[in-house]
Amino acid sequence: MNQTLTLRQLGRAGPSVSPIGVGAMSFSDVYGPTTEDNSRAILDLALETGVTLIDTADIYGMGRSELAIGAFLRDRPGVRDDLVICTKGGIIPGPPRRFDNAPDYLETALDASLTRLGIDCVDLYYVHRRDFARPIEEVTDTLTRLVAKGKTRAIGFSEIAPAELHRAMAIAPVAAVQSEYSLASRAPDLGMVQATADLGAALVAFSPLGRSLLTDHPIPQAVAATLQFLGQNPRFQADAYHANRTITDRFRRLAAEMGLPAASLAIAWVLQRGAHVLPIPGTRSVAHFRELLRGCEVRLGADDLARIDAVLPVGWAHGDRYSEAQWGGIARYC
Repeated sequence: MNQTLTLRQLGRAGPSVSPIGVGAMSFSDVYGPTTEDNSRAILDLALETGVTLIDTADIYGMGRSELAIGAFLRDRPGVRDDLVICTKGGIIPGPPRRFDNAPDYLETALDASLTRLGIDCVDLYYVHRRDFARPIEEVTDTLTRLVAKGKTRAIGFSEIAPAELHRAMAIAPVAAVQSEYSLASRAPDLGMVQATADLGAALVAFSPLGRSLLTDHPIPQAVAATLQFLGQNPRFQADAYHANRTITDRFRRLAAEMGLPAASLAIAWVLQRGAHVLPIPGTRSVAHFRELLRGCEVRLGADDLARIDAVLPVGWAHGDRYSEAQWGGIARYC
């Protein structure tokens, strides 16, 4: 294991994990074509460098991401105990896309995930999107029953509000809340960073690189337009994308002045938002994964943070982080 990685806690009673994880949505074609060999190479490097947190979901490639992880585990007997594997359920693909947090649905979805992963129990199971017809207290109770049945060791929620976390925590310990969090999406600073710290939950930060905008090589707009998710995302529409590329060029220049890849600096910023914050960047490239790891070694001083804020002030991004349709099942708060 890479001893330079300072471990963090996945929830107050959870396991120690690497400070960053693998966001395995990239094991499907969401951000462009990939292969199982690419995914295996990323997982091999994760093991080699001490990255233990692996985050996936049943909806990623309609099970393709979980299948890739499952195949990796089968081909490498014994490595399961070296990894903390998390998955998510609750989305019924469309059209139209729907959300179901009913007990029978979540258990059936988790059973299917376990089959694809080839394991008996995940370390953390999230509700991926909320079915707002069901109180979060009821859904939390459903998740605790999955723990009692030995199908998951801990529970979590994705994209909920701080007030919902307080309500869920009144029923049972929530190990983690997953939220989009980066220099491009700072809504968690309006309460979720604080609530998770106060209540002893990890804040798992997905898309910490702004869906590539905070890297040295953002996905070109012409390519984004061909992708199912980014093709509908407001920040990747032509006018907004052009503005965002122009603004983030300043960030790329700053990172270069600091002797860093832009991705390394973006990861370092997220890691310094709190000792309980765990970014889970996704990548299809081993070279890019090494840039992400480099971010774990960077310590930003007050002057560094001020320079970052000067080039990317709060609210800089053009376009909402989701389209109206993509906002489904997500709690908005301020």
